[in-house]
Amino acid sequence: MKKIFRIILRTILILFLLLNIVVIFHAYKFTHFYNPGELGMVPGLKKTGWENTKSILFGFNAEKQSNSLPDTTYNTVNLTTKDGTKLEGWMIEVPHPRGTVLLFHGHGGKKSGVLAEAYQFNKLGFNTFLLDFRAHGNSGGNTCTIGFEESEDVKLAYDFIQKRGEKNLVLWGISMGGATVTKAVHDYNLAPSKIILEMPFGSLPSAVAGRIRMMHLPAEPLSTLLTFWGGTIHGFWAYGMKPSEYAKDIRCPVLLQWGRLDPRVSEKETMDIYSNLQIQKKLVIYERSGHESLYKKEPAKWLMEVTEFLK
Repeated sequence: MKKIFRIILRTILILFLLLNIVVIFHAYKFTHFYNPGELGMVPGLKKTGWENTKSILFGFNAEKQSNSLPDTTYNTVNLTTKDGTKLEGWMIEVPHPRGTVLLFHGHGGKKSGVLAEAYQFNKLGFNTFLLDFRAHGNSGGNTCTIGFEESEDVKLAYDFIQKRGEKNLVLWGISMGGATVTKAVHDYNLAPSKIILEMPFGSLPSAVAGRIRMMHLPAEPLSTLLTFWGGTIHGFWAYGMKPSEYAKDIRCPVLLQWGRLDPRVSEKETMDIYSNLQIQKKLVIYERSGHESLYKKEPAKWLMEVTEFLK
């Protein structure tokens, strides 16, 4: 009987170790983006069965997305983080601006991915500044910390616009971009005029769980292990990344927007953030939208709510 017990215990330990090895690979791939062309990926080429198996076991390789250029006049701006990483931003100006909106994209995205929203802010009379987070688009680096270190990127963009003499700064972020905005306000005591948050996750563990759900896998214990190893690999405490708590430090009006069909960010996460906002706030739910551009999915509603909020 003791021998059987030892065999069972040894088997469980081996399986646990193997699971952690698989999770470590996934955690690395989830927080690492390769430079364009580095992987030799051929667009449209169908993967073999073995390549699909490797992706399942060791994570999916992801390259930085290339930006498409704006179809209006813009200036390229380069910023540098404290560790020397180069960030690229675009400044789009309008005559007699009412202020400047800073736009921040989501995980795996790029600044040109939020151009549609930027153009609408331009039409409303605002300059816009779009930034590629580190490890995204045309910015340097390959490591993404899902908003933890990226809060510095928001601070650099904020300081750049503020040094231009701008008094009316509006921060807009979608998904990871929105979560990062809350952390930047918390970390650096930023004081924008207004903030628009679209589908920010409530905490990093919940964001990982949302990604796991989209892969049709059990959230636990995978999300807990991924969160732990993702933070450990890159040297930060991932469980401390909590936009729902950072919301308590925001001291300006906030428009919080979420899609009812969102498979990644739950209604509970959204309500936790909303309840922790201590000042003028409004929650808008888009009934036909998921985890996607709310403007592109429901443009009339988005434009109405944003226009009213920015009055």
